[in-house]
Amino acid sequence: MIFVVSAVVMMSATTPFLWGLRIAITMVPIALLIVEKQYASALRFLVLYLAALGLTFYYLTAQATGFLTAFLVGYCSIVAQFMPAMITAWYVVRTTKIDEFISAMQKMHVPDGITISLAVVMRFFPTIKEEYASIRDAMKMRGVMLGGGSAVKMVEYRMIPLLFSCVNIGDELSAAAITRGLGGKVKRTSIEQLKMQALDYVFIFVFTAAAVIFVASKYMK
Repeated sequence: MIFVVSAVVMMSATTPFLWGLRIAITMVPIALLIVEKQYASALRFLVLYLAALGLTFYYLTAQATGFLTAFLVGYCSIVAQFMPAMITAWYVVRTTKIDEFISAMQKMHVPDGITISLAVVMRFFPTIKEEYASIRDAMKMRGVMLGGGSAVKMVEYRMIPLLFSCVNIGDELSAAAITRGLGGKVKRTSIEQLKMQALDYVFIFVFTAAAVIFVASKYMK
């Protein structure tokens, strides 16, 4: 899903049919977030995507001019183009366990170097989010907030600890992945027994067909 959505959004949609196909593909991960009961994330992505899409079409059809209009059109177009890949990646990170991910990579005979790197990345951003929340709460307790003339302190006291945390978290996650047996000469076992099911083949067919139809409609005329 990530590969197909990323490939589709990198190609410009020049016709209403291609735009409709891109929007339909984007709705799939949003629907899957709802199925996984990630209602807040699904609603946030849906509102942001539809707002960016609506503003893009509005300004393009209105043919308005001016610096502000050009800025808004460019910004909304970027959001509408790259938001589908972002939504899909967010769905994968929030709903995929690391053990399941590693087991799937091993079944597909992906090299351990790639598996470890992707596993670290999948855990890195959620951990950074938790770390930033802790730093933010600590700064609020000390009265360091955006208001009150302490904007410079807010940036200094939040961003510098966060940068140091990024370095430490990356090292810790890499060490944790190696400790779990990744990178060893002996084949790693897993308690997760993954098997392809009918729904998996349905999604593979749907996204493959969508990519083929998008490319054929755009380039094969």
